[in-house]
Amino acid sequence: MGERLAEEVLHMIKQRPNLRKISFVAHSVGGVVARYAIGRLFRPPRRDDADVVLSKLSVEESKGTIGGLEPLNFITVATPHLGSRGNKQVPFLFGVTAFEKAAGRVVHWIFRRTGQHLFLVDNDNGKPPLLKRMVKDYGEYYFMSALRSFKRRVAYSNVGYDHIVGWCTSSIRRNNELPKWEDCLNEKYPHIVYEEHCNGYDIEQCEPIVVEDDGSDKLEEELVTGLSRVSWEKVDVSFHTSRLRFSAHSVIQVKDRYMHSEGADVIQHMIDHFLI
Repeated sequence: MGERLAEEVLHMIKQRPNLRKISFVAHSVGGVVARYAIGRLFRPPRRDDADVVLSKLSVEESKGTIGGLEPLNFITVATPHLGSRGNKQVPFLFGVTAFEKAAGRVVHWIFRRTGQHLFLVDNDNGKPPLLKRMVKDYGEYYFMSALRSFKRRVAYSNVGYDHIVGWCTSSIRRNNELPKWEDCLNEKYPHIVYEEHCNGYDIEQCEPIVVEDDGSDKLEEELVTGLSRVSWEKVDVSFHTSRLRFSAHSVIQVKDRYMHSEGADVIQHMIDHFLI
């Protein structure tokens, strides 16, 4: 899907030669697909051999481009950035270890390769799982350079009642980093209950974090640490008082303008903060 999205973006750029800027807004697994696509589309900064030095390049060129365009907003909504394996990342499995392990074994029967990628059980010719590859620049794919090139990166997450994507995986947090939230912070956005700006940091600056001797935990820690090397705006959303709270995964993106209209304030928040 990521390759197909990259090709569609390039086709769109060719059809509209006056385009100068680009942003991505993606829901659920679409956020992972978009991260793959930008890694494919990223063009490193130009460095001409003799006449042009880096200090003379435009700001956009010095950071690299996405398909030749200036990257602005990269926004994900209820996206499983850390995958769906273990640690209650898929809430409808109730955090039962046996259920989570069983899901990892059979997911490819239902969701094919996408399921394997999300449960971190893919093994393409001995390569690490795709999500692990995507927290660094890997081969000809500039996954993290592409993500870093955007002026802002935003992760909208459901704090509860999202039975498909858990709070940790969508907000790129460890379980002990989940914040305490209040019912409403702003009358204009009644369903937004917490906001924070997380600065990026180098892995070398991090104190080592001890995790249980479990492959799933260690791999999840690698994903959190890798994605935290860039800054993120994290916006936490709650529909716990909504009559459609059990459909939070759809309400947060207003999948249906009539049925899921309670999520309109989240979309308005996105619009109000969108860089153009």
